[in-house]
Amino acid sequence: MDNKPTPILAGLRQRCGTCGEGKLFKGYLKLNDSCPHCGRDMTAADTADGPAFFVGFGVLILMAPFLFLVPMSPLSLGLKALAMVGVGAVVTLLCLWLLPMAKAILLNLQLHHKAEEASFEKPVNKSGS
Repeated sequence: MDNKPTPILAGLRQRCGTCGEGKLFKGYLKLNDSCPHCGRDMTAADTADGPAFFVGFGVLILMAPFLFLVPMSPLSLGLKALAMVGVGAVVTLLCLWLLPMAKAILLNLQLHHKAEEASFEKPVNKSGS
């Protein structure tokens, strides 16, 4: 039986997708150059803006009803403003909490599937014409 963790479960724990033990981050979103436990190279993948897009999109889908319902509520203007500040705080905190997990999951998936940057080179015509 293989004890290798899945990239997604290891990412949720913010651990290396190879060994499941080493921490991926040395700071909030700053990746280690290699896994401190197994030595896996973490510089081979770059998640770019993917984690921010998925987290922001997901959180805003979850919070959209509140963003629409609070302004239409029968509350006073002061309570509406306070409620909107609360919704904004929840959106911000959810994004900050989910961002490292999303980055870890995408990094582990890229390394697991050996994803590379796309190349758009013209194919060479071997027929000579």
